[in-house]
Formats: sequence, structure tokens, C-alpha cells
Amino acid sequence: MENSTEENLPGNNPAEIEQVDNELIQFSSSILNLKKEIHKIIVGQDEVIDLMLAGLLSSGHVLLEGVPGIAKTLIAKLLAKTLSVDFSRIQFTPDLMPTDVTGTTVFNMQKSEFTFNKGPIFSNFVLIDEINRAPAKTQAALFEVMEERQISIDGKTHHLEFPFFVIATQNPIEQEGTYKLPEAQLDRFIFRIKMKYPSLENEKDILKRFSEDFSLSSISNVNPILSSADLASFKTIIEKIHIKDELIDYIAKITHATRNHGSIFLGASPRASLAILRSSKALAALSGRNFVTPDDIRRVANPVMNHRIILTPEKEMEGVTADDIISEISLSIEVPR
Repeated sequence: MENSTEENLPGNNPAEIEQVDNELIQFSSSILNLKKEIHKIIVGQDEVIDLMLAGLLSSGHVLLEGVPGIAKTLIAKLLAKTLSVDFSRIQFTPDLMPTDVTGTTVFNMQKSEFTFNKGPIFSNFVLIDEINRAPAKTQAALFEVMEERQISIDGKTHHLEFPFFVIATQNPIEQEGTYKLPEAQLDRFIFRIKMKYPSLENEKDILKRFSEDFSLSSISNVNPILSSADLASFKTIIEKIHIKDELIDYIAKITHATRNHGSIFLGASPRASLAILRSSKALAALSGRNFVTPDDIRRVANPVMNHRIILTPEKEMEGVTADDIISEISLSIEVPR
């Protein structure tokens, strides 16, 4: 009886495994072509690109953080160019109003009625540049739409079409003229990806690649690879990726440990656990596997939780970071075999 139950578990049926494997071949080929298009311009940053794709395929949103000049906006625009979907960009500024993002209701003189003019958030792929340049009132305009894929204005609900993906960029909060994002806003992002400076060799390659292309005209050579239908199909593939019960327990233990750690004032919520589950499946698929490994989980644990936990004031004063504590927790919990 136990063997019969085991055979019926998702991902253990040979026919289902073969189907997922065949789908993964097509998936891997498309993702490889997409990365090639991005790397026509971007040198290195492979981990950032993988995490951005995992966020997209997990139906999440991504926050890119880093100092000015390391191609945060460029890499987001290039990913958008590889998708055959609607794209809009919103430059957040201190004087930006919520209606500049969501849209507004105006009176139509010819029809003698009020009509809703959609804002730039009504798109499939939305790039919000320097999200922490706008005050909290404008940031709050994103709460509903990022979580529920809808906007409620004047008693009416307006639904957004699939896919809906937000990539926001921000400079470190200690930079002049920025507003710290509230915890509720940060929680809307599946990842906070901290972009770093390129290595010496990568920087040499960047200089050589653009030594005769000052205006980055080669961006026009980046071609679309995936459509909305492709993204919907790939999302189904990722949902079928198998994860053992032991690894589900491992995810729960990591998240639970953040709520009982002496260095953490506020731990991660169940939303973080679900984000680790979804994104680890996406990373497994991006690696060409139909199953999740512990490495997939540990790889996403930091970007999923580094913006969802709050350290105690004492640890912040000591210079300890959220990434340090998350890595410590991940290493302290026994990895399933």
C-alpha cells in the first residue's frame, strides 16, 4: 500500500517525469537563447540574470539594489527587450504623485461622463527606476497592484493582464535624497538582489566591448525571445518541478529559525517560505533539472529574506548584515540527504 502511495506522488510517475523532461529541454533552449541576447550587451552578472529570471518565472517582483553606474537599469531594460510583452518605465522622483503611477479619472466633456485613464503601471513589464527617490505616499500606490495584480480606484477594480512583472532599482538608502522603503513595500518583492561591482577582468571586457560604441547602439541588436504564451507555459513547467518533503521541511526550518534568533528583531513570514519554495523550483528548472536540491534553496534564501528580516539595533551597530545572519542560519541547519 505504501509503495502504491509513493508511486502516485507528483513527480514520481515515470510518464509525468518524461513529459517534464521533454518540456525542460525546450525551456532550457529558450532560456539559453534569452541569456545570449542579454550578454550581447551585459558582461558577467550571471547570478543577477538567473535570479531575475527566477523572479519572473515565479510570478514575483524583483528589487535591484546597488550604487549608481553598475547597469541596474540597463540589465532590466535588456530583459524587457527579450520579451514580446508591453513595457513601461517609471522614473520615481520626489514630486511624483500616486496618480502618476496608477492613473486617474477625468471628465469627458463630449460624453458627459467620467473615464479612467490608465497610468504606466498598466503594463506587462514595468521598470521602476530609483524607487526610493519617491516619498512613501507614492510608494504606497504599488501595494495593491504588486500583490493582487489589480488597482481599485473610485470604487472600481481594474485587473492587469498576465504577465505582470515589476523590476525596481534603488540606490543604497544612505545615499542623499532617498526614502527608505517600508517593510510592507519590501515584502512585495520576491528578491532583493544586491548588485556588485564587476570583476577586473569583466571591467576590461566592458571597456573593450564599448570602446567604439559610445551610444550603446548595439542595444538595438537585442531581439525578443519569449512571448506571454511562452511565459505561461514555462510557469506550468516550474510548478511541476519536484521537491521532496524533506526539502520542504528544510525551508520551514530556515524561515522558522529567523523568528527565534537572538540577532533578529523581526523574522521572516510564511510569505518568505513560499517565495523560497517557488523560486527554488524556478532555479532548478533554469539549471535543467526536474527536481529541487538543497543548493537551490540556499541559493535563494538570502535574496528572499535579506529585506524581510529586521536585525536588533545592537547587531546593526556592530555592522552585522541580514545576509550574514541568513547565511549563518542556513549553515546551522542540517541539510537533508
